[in-house]
Amino acid sequence: MADEINPVVILGSGPAGLTAALYTARANLNPLLIEGTVPGGQLTITTEVENYPGFEKGIQGPEMMEVFRRQAARFGTRFIAGEVTEARLGKHPFELVTDGKVIKAEALIISTGASAKLLGIESEKRLMGYGVSACATCDGAFFKNKEAIVVGGGDTAMEEAIFLTRFCTKVTIVHRRDSLRASKIMQDRARKNPKIEFVWDSAIEEIIGDPKNGVSGARLKNVKTGAITEFKTDAVFMAIGHQPNTAIFKGQLDMDETGYLKVKPGSTRTNIEGVFAAGDAADRVYRQAITAAGTGCMAAIDAERWLETRKEG
Repeated sequence: MADEINPVVILGSGPAGLTAALYTARANLNPLLIEGTVPGGQLTITTEVENYPGFEKGIQGPEMMEVFRRQAARFGTRFIAGEVTEARLGKHPFELVTDGKVIKAEALIISTGASAKLLGIESEKRLMGYGVSACATCDGAFFKNKEAIVVGGGDTAMEEAIFLTRFCTKVTIVHRRDSLRASKIMQDRARKNPKIEFVWDSAIEEIIGDPKNGVSGARLKNVKTGAITEFKTDAVFMAIGHQPNTAIFKGQLDMDETGYLKVKPGSTRTNIEGVFAAGDAADRVYRQAITAAGTGCMAAIDAERWLETRKEG
């Protein structure tokens, strides 16, 4: 039915999107969820998740997302594979284009997530979740009494490195320049930490290891001399930033310079009435599954209340 208007459409199927789906489905809003290019979001490239309440023995990331999905489906969430290539938010009902079809929505919840910026090398992709990670707070505890590399030179890299010193015996920050971009306070903290060392003017050419045994080292190339050295390590953490998946909303929704969607304080409401944002698409600070799920719940309740007021009006 081309002209069907969906009460709620949710974009993205990570913890935020699936929690929003669960809440709106239980509120009898018959939500339609468009899964996006990576169904399940960033957790599908995570192996063990030990810090999500309710899973005392830990759970594999993809399995956890499957549990979320089944729970949302149980209450009647409808799912569509694929991604939205165009969003027309200047008219109401909102129009979303996916696979050439137009889907109409009375309320829209955006939970498209963010993607960690990666180096783009084959070994990084192959070993992601097996010693390569883009989240120290998620995976640091797996490397107790081991050594780790952190790639990057900004505040994120310093924060990740400092956090990892709680578990690791040594953390080496590998940076392609000879000075850091991080704020002075973060630089000072990292430099003062006895467990942190620096390798300057260097980039990772290849990560050594295999999924069965994990990471055993990295090949580093000095960008000034071209010299290649082999560096022993048990883990490589990428800390070169995140990019929110919000490009299609540019010029329509308020966002910061990186592309994170801005919401009204204490809510998930964006600058357009009826459009709500949850999860990593709007969160540049915490970026955890639990905080994404929390804002997914908030967005669902905000959307439900907004639809109710429209009905009454």
